[in-house]
Amino acid sequence: MPIATPEQYAEMLDRAKAGGFAYPAINAASSQSINAVLQGLTEAGSDGIIQVTTGGADYFAGHTVKGRATGALAFAKFAHEVAKNYPVTVALHTDHCPKPALDDFLLPLISASEEAVADGGQPIFQSHMWDGSAVPLAENIEIAKELLPRIKAIRAILEVEIGVVGGEEDGVQHEGSNDALYTTTGDVSQVVEALGLGDQGRWIAALTFGNVHGVYKPGNVKLKPELLGEIQAGIASKFGTGEKPLDLVFHGGSGSTDEEIALAVANGVVKMNIDTDTQYAFTRSVAGFMFQNYDGVLKVDGEVGNKKAYDPRAWGKKAESAMAARVVEATKQLGSFGQSQS
Repeated sequence: MPIATPEQYAEMLDRAKAGGFAYPAINAASSQSINAVLQGLTEAGSDGIIQVTTGGADYFAGHTVKGRATGALAFAKFAHEVAKNYPVTVALHTDHCPKPALDDFLLPLISASEEAVADGGQPIFQSHMWDGSAVPLAENIEIAKELLPRIKAIRAILEVEIGVVGGEEDGVQHEGSNDALYTTTGDVSQVVEALGLGDQGRWIAALTFGNVHGVYKPGNVKLKPELLGEIQAGIASKFGTGEKPLDLVFHGGSGSTDEEIALAVANGVVKMNIDTDTQYAFTRSVAGFMFQNYDGVLKVDGEVGNKKAYDPRAWGKKAESAMAARVVEATKQLGSFGQSQS
């Protein structure tokens, strides 16, 4: 199916919230990982989201170039073309954009979509994340307030982070031992007062409830997904809305238990970012292949190796399928398995 239109993406999120499930949002940094996500979503019968970070966009452009806006546009063009061959609907999203990357990542991409829309086309990405977690909340809100009208004009969705996700992802790093790891209702109230609840443009929120980016074992991070429900109730009471007024995003989910994920989804999470686990699945399969076929991928003791083994397609196909399997697992955890309406 073609990449989702803005209206289809909005309907996807609405349907997830109404149906009590969430979509996996998989970080990709190469054509192989894009293909792996599409394969996994298809095998799961699930729609979903493919996203790119600043570092992923740098890599897509060529690791010696680091032209992240160029890389993100090439990423999107590739995804738009190959997605036509798969029977699921997929949205494209740009992940963490901290303040230093606004000028060479997010703003050029918004401009590119503005040009596309002005010419009668669709926005290139259906949603963009502004990551203001490293700046004071007032500045975070002010920049989001500046971005939202432009995002609304291209019919896309803005993702904001309120609080701090610990750990590190693509150079955005925070210590994980302070109160900022847990968003407060007061913090969110300030955001709602500034951005509204959809009237000024649609936005989704990555609230923090002990989340940590990167690698950790289950039980090593003190997640409090019940906090999301408390914040939803607080915002609903203060602003006189219906139940669960916020569309939420789960960051830093590696190592989370099924119960923690289920409670977060029940409290309004419609999108869960997945990066570390799919990276590992991809690389682990390559490592296994190399160990099992060492005398084929290496020219051992003067031999010639085995071209069928060291052809990158040989291990690349296995890597894509292993990553796809992890995507399928994510759809089962989040409840989107078999939910595609494509």
